[in-house]
Order: sequence, then structure tokens, then C-alpha cells
Amino acid sequence: MQLHTTRSWDFMGLTLDFSSEVTPLQLAYGDDIVVGIFDTGIWPESESFQEEPDLGHVSRTWKGKCVQGEEFDPATACNQKLIGARFYYKGFEQAFGPLKEASGNLEYKSARGYLGHGTHTASTAVGSIVKNASFLDLGQGVARGGAPRARLAVYKVCWSLKVDNDMAPDDKCTDADVIKAFDDALHDGVHVISASFGSTPPTAPFWNYSADIGSFHAMQKGVSVVFSAGNDGPDPSLVTNVAPWSICVAASSLDRAFPAQIILDNNISFTGESLIAEAISDARLVGAKRYFDQGICKLDRWNNRTATRRDVVLCFSTTGSVEGGEAVEAVSKAKASGLIFVEPLSRQIADVDAIPTVRIDIIQGTKIRHYLAQSRSYPKVQILPSKTVIKKSPAPKVAYFSSRGPGSLSPDILKPDVTAPGINILAAWPPQTPPTFLPTDTRSVEWNFQSGTSMSCPHVSGVVALIKSVHPDWSPAAIKSALMTTGRKDKTYTRDTTDDIILAGSMKASDPFDIGAGHIDPLKAMDPGLVYDLKTHDYILYLCNIGFTQDQIQRMVILSPGTSTACPKGHKTNTNINYPSITVSSLQSAMTIKRTVRNVGHRKTAIYFARIVNPDGVEVVVWPRVLFFSCFKEEAFYFVTLKPVKTSQGRYDFGEIVWSDGSHHVRSPLVVCVNTITTAPPSSATTVNTGGSVPHASV
Repeated sequence: MQLHTTRSWDFMGLTLDFSSEVTPLQLAYGDDIVVGIFDTGIWPESESFQEEPDLGHVSRTWKGKCVQGEEFDPATACNQKLIGARFYYKGFEQAFGPLKEASGNLEYKSARGYLGHGTHTASTAVGSIVKNASFLDLGQGVARGGAPRARLAVYKVCWSLKVDNDMAPDDKCTDADVIKAFDDALHDGVHVISASFGSTPPTAPFWNYSADIGSFHAMQKGVSVVFSAGNDGPDPSLVTNVAPWSICVAASSLDRAFPAQIILDNNISFTGESLIAEAISDARLVGAKRYFDQGICKLDRWNNRTATRRDVVLCFSTTGSVEGGEAVEAVSKAKASGLIFVEPLSRQIADVDAIPTVRIDIIQGTKIRHYLAQSRSYPKVQILPSKTVIKKSPAPKVAYFSSRGPGSLSPDILKPDVTAPGINILAAWPPQTPPTFLPTDTRSVEWNFQSGTSMSCPHVSGVVALIKSVHPDWSPAAIKSALMTTGRKDKTYTRDTTDDIILAGSMKASDPFDIGAGHIDPLKAMDPGLVYDLKTHDYILYLCNIGFTQDQIQRMVILSPGTSTACPKGHKTNTNINYPSITVSSLQSAMTIKRTVRNVGHRKTAIYFARIVNPDGVEVVVWPRVLFFSCFKEEAFYFVTLKPVKTSQGRYDFGEIVWSDGSHHVRSPLVVCVNTITTAPPSSATTVNTGGSVPHASV
């Protein structure tokens, strides 16, 4: 397996400004909750992991410990905040050889992490409140985790793997180390597990994947597990970590940007995205062909010419299909002073680069190219330092790299479940690790920007810790339901800050395969009104329905009195699993689905009314249309009948069911693939309706 490598909490409504109304969720801040981070270890000296005032003693139920190791002394590294630290490397060494040799002598044989990934994710989930955090003065502000008073337990399961002396190290996590970490974490007494890693598609069977087995055991013990969805987007069906008993998180943007201005000949200017701290001046603009064959900005196309003057190179992603990191690496090798990298607007994300780099869109890049072609000599170029701008761009929008559904292993369960901030997240970083990991990068920083579903995962983990501290008796399924069915800022999950449909990392509107049920709203998730709950028995039936044998299921389950792994006779559909969303991967004729909800609102007597948005070509009937709850009836069930009313061959369309009592709006996405043409040719493929957005009414 590999890792799925300040403003975000304010963006999601978890402000530190107590001049306004304070909610119980904010007051809790995750007290007495232990979050286990499965990652690359931690830099314990970071301010993010120092004790909050009046944090108090650790609960007596905690059985974990801090394990001595290289450059990691529990007496000084651990405290009332960082209460657990373990490391696992036997699986890594069996796969890749001795740790020191495989890592190029970069790694510590302890919970201390060289790779900053683990420090970053831990800081995002539960980091203490730190003022004046920034990356070279960019993104300056107060940094903290979602649950700053929660306790932290670190389980180092991923390690550096040196691939080349001139390149950044790779990262690897083995099944043996991960499953051992799950065993220890559950014994130690963690309440939430955050795991920002996953396997490369195709998806392995649940019974053959340590993360799925471990997270099943966690669910049985009432522990929520949060995974990253993967960074293989935007193509469909590459989402990973798709088990229904865990939470799978996609990545989306914040309402923060880092614009940088490019000025040519003091005459014409352009604006791109960058994380440049110092200006570039007295430089000239050159085309990629000066240093690279056919203008393809890759190392294997470098013509061995090195810059003798201050050159800024103009490279296009579309010339030779070049990724931003490849262009940065190649232009760095040519000793150029900077890079203007042109790529589609949907991929334009500022990054921490080895050389000053500005990313601009194709339209502006084309104008710069024409200007360069018409100039008699190389134009003079000046690049001004980046600025931090908030609330000026619509957000969220889905990251182009975020892995999409439907899940290839079980398409009748919607994955990803939700989306959360995962682009340019500022969090703690080891000062001895370069922000780019490259040996040529000599910078030392205590905070760094990172992008990926690895960053969105700990955002959800922090929110789960908050909910758990307020509702300690809620099951992992109930907590996930609360996250999936609530709306953000009195708008539905699918709307951005301008009340428009969230974009899917392109010009098209997003759908549930991009964002799951939508963007999380921490405050509303604390009081969802209704929840959809699931128990171990439900998940065993799910495994039976997808064809697992009793022997395979027994590999997954902690066997205890009253737990049966026997499968009932006859095949049943998983559409009746009490999931917060409804997905039908092949609707050929009318079918009826059952759902059960439990009232967890403050008012025990409540009446909920249904509102329906039909997927295109599907007639939806909900019965009953009204649900009644009282002190004597906290649960109610309803039926959903789906009837295809169009002729279609494997096309997905989207709708929703919303239950409302006037103050709560409990939304379940409807994902339906109408497949009424049964004689499809072997070469046909399932398509997704991208022709428009789901009809939407205000709730």
C-alpha cells in the first residue's frame, strides 16, 4: 500500500471565535477521545503535539504506551497529548530488505517519522492550537486540528523507500504491519482510527486486505475507521477503501487561493497559482525547446544544456503529456531560475516545488506563447511573490486527482462516502525534512502545504472525534450516517459558497461518484435528526450477498458469542443494507427497497415529511411519506419503490430523498443505473450521465 499524499476548519464552520454562539460540538473539542493515526510516524517536538491547557489526565481505560526507539525517548517525546507511539517494520523488511538500506538511511527505527506525511495528517486531525503558523508567510494564521483536545496515538506503519539518489523517496506500507497495528490500536483503546493510505486498483477482496479486516474488527468494537479514497482520479471506478463498515473520503478545495503575478517586458501581466515566497526579477522568458527535445519538459527529453543566465521556462502539460512534478524536476535539472507551467484550469493547484513555479491555465498560457513567438528577443519576465487570498473563489470543488466511484468491488454501495478539504492544506512538518523531499532542497520549515485525499481523510477523522465526544454511545455506522445525511451552511451537500452546484474538478457539475453524499458539515453532523444504523450481522449478510464463503467471512470477523457467520440460503441484493445512500447498479424492472431510521434529535416527538428528486428515467415512490416518532417509538422504516420509465443500457442517473421535520434535513443520495436493454454487446461499457445536474429544490 502507499500513502494518499489553517483555513479549512473556519471554512467548515468550526471557528475559534467565541464571540458568536458556541455549540456543544465546539465546547467538546474532542475531550477524552483517542485518535489513532496510521501513517509514517510523527515529529513529536512540533507545537501541534504539545499539551493544551488543562488537558487533564489520560483515561484509565487507555492501555497503550509509547515505545522506545531511535531518536524517540518516551520520557520527553510523549505527554498528555501524545499518549501512544508504536512502530512496525517487520513486514516492510520482509518485502524490501533491511530498513536502513531500503530507506537510504533516512528512516528512524522508531515512531519518529522522516516522511512528513504522518506529522501532517496527525496535526490536521487533532493538532493543538498554534498561532502564527505559515509556510514562508503564506497561509498565515492559527493552525489546529479538528479536535484539538483529543489525545493522539501514533502507529507508524509506512516507511521511506529510496528509489534514486536524486529523487524524493517513495513510501510503502505492508499488510503485515498494518494488521498488527490494528490489533494493538484496538487493544490500546483508541476511539477513532485515521488511515491515509490504500492499495492501487484493482481492489483486493475484503478478506485478503489487512485494512478491511482491521477496520471490520474496529467496527465490531465500536471504533470508527476513516480512509482516504485515493488519488487516481478523475477516471471512474478507481476509488479504493470501499468497505461499507468504514468511511471513505474524497478531496475538495477551500475558498483560499495563492495568486502570483507574471509580468512580461513591464507591459503585460498574467495571474496564476503559486507558492512563491520571493520575487523573480532580471530574468528572461524562454520556450521549452531551448532545453528539451520537441519542447517536452521531461528528464528523458533534456538536451543536456544548462542555463547560463536567469531563465524562466514556459512548459505546456499538453506537449508530450507532462505532469507538473515531471516538469519541475526536468527544469530544475537544467538549472533554470523558474517555471511557468501551463495546464488545464481543473488541474491548476499551487504546489511546494523545488524551483519557483507558477501554474497558469491554457488560455493564458497560449497568450504567453504567442507573445514569446512574436518577440524579436527573449522577453524580460518578472514574477511577484504569491499572496494569500480567501473568500474570493467558489468552493468547494472536487480535486481532479480525487478517486471516483462507482466502487469496482461492490457497486451497490456508494463510494466515496463524503468529501472534505484536501487541496493545499497547511499542517505541521518535520524541520529536518525538506518540504519537497528532494535532496537538493535545503529549506527547513515547521509547516508545509500538502494536497491529496490523505489530507481530506484526517479532516473527517477530527470531526468523527468531535461527534464521538458528544455522542459516545453512537455506533460507527450512526456517526457515518450523521456525516453523510446532513447539509453544510443551510445548503445541501452539493452546493458551493456561491450556492451553485459543486464542480467535479472540471467544468461539469459533480455527482455522487465524485463527492459521495457531499461535503461534510461538522456542526450539523452533531445533530442530524435521524440516523441509519448497521450492526455486525448486517455486514455479514452483505458479505454473503457478494458471494463470500463462510470460511472467508470467518477471516474477517472477531468471533464472539452470538456472532454467526452462516449465510442464509438464496441470493439477496445489497440494496436493502441500511446504508445512508441508495445505490442500484442495475435496475431492470421495478424493485422495492427498505430503510430504517432512528430519531436521535432533541425532540423525541417528531414528524418527518419526505421530498423526492427522481433520477432521470426513474419513477420513485416512497411509502409512507410521513414518519412519526415519539418517546415510545424512536425507530421507523420506509419503503422506496424504483421503476424504470426509459429504455437505457447501463447509464447512471442521480436523485435524492430528503426527510425533514422543519429543522433537520436528512438527505440520502439516489444513484440508479437503468439497464433495460439486456442484450448489450460484450464491448459495451457503463456510462455516467454528465449531461446536466440533478434537479434540485431548496430543503
